[in-house]
Amino acid sequence: MTAIKGVVFDKDGTLYDFNATWGAWTLGLLTEEVGNDPARLAKLADVMGYDVANRRFRKDSIVIASTASEVADAIMPYLPPQPKSDLIARMNARAATAPQVEAAPLADYLDGLRGMGLKLGVATNDSEAPARAHLAASNVVDRFDFIAGYDSGFGGKPAAGQLIAFCEATGLAPEACVMVGDSTHDLHAGRAAGMRTVAVLTGLADAPELAPHADVVLPSIAELPAWILAQG
Repeated sequence: MTAIKGVVFDKDGTLYDFNATWGAWTLGLLTEEVGNDPARLAKLADVMGYDVANRRFRKDSIVIASTASEVADAIMPYLPPQPKSDLIARMNARAATAPQVEAAPLADYLDGLRGMGLKLGVATNDSEAPARAHLAASNVVDRFDFIAGYDSGFGGKPAAGQLIAFCEATGLAPEACVMVGDSTHDLHAGRAAGMRTVAVLTGLADAPELAPHADVVLPSIAELPAWILAQG
């Protein structure tokens, strides 16, 4: 089997714990959009798959793997008429300031992977600008050789465009790379690109859902280096 030389990470639910990061933040977004209107807030929350009382997302939430554009399409019918671009701009601006809860201490973790000679990338269905802001806030944006959002020109997952672009940017063959993510969208993209796939459980999906699409299911990214070493 080809030695692993590159790793592409999903962001939300992979580098960052999903509910710990976005659970409380989402209530602020919904309140900002609907104001003092509990009925509309409840409707928006239901459409997004969000449990207001517990400030957590349901496992079937559209937010888990959807792009900002897709989320905007879902919630616009319940908001005052407005250009979609305005809604996405507000969503991105608010998302860029959301405090991120790292799934592992990222600076040391990524330095360890780079010390193993690995090229690193991020492929997210988030927009690129807030994704870069989150990585910069964690002081790790410079650890990555490639960062792409759904709006970076390569499409979004589960299509393979972002992952193929990572290979082109790094000069690596897909079979020498691993896609790491918390959703089936991530794993499908990895398989479509010809990469090995690693699932992690720091998102909302559980092991039985992810396992059929992954070479291995790990509790978090913290266990990834040992798995890579075990592949030879």
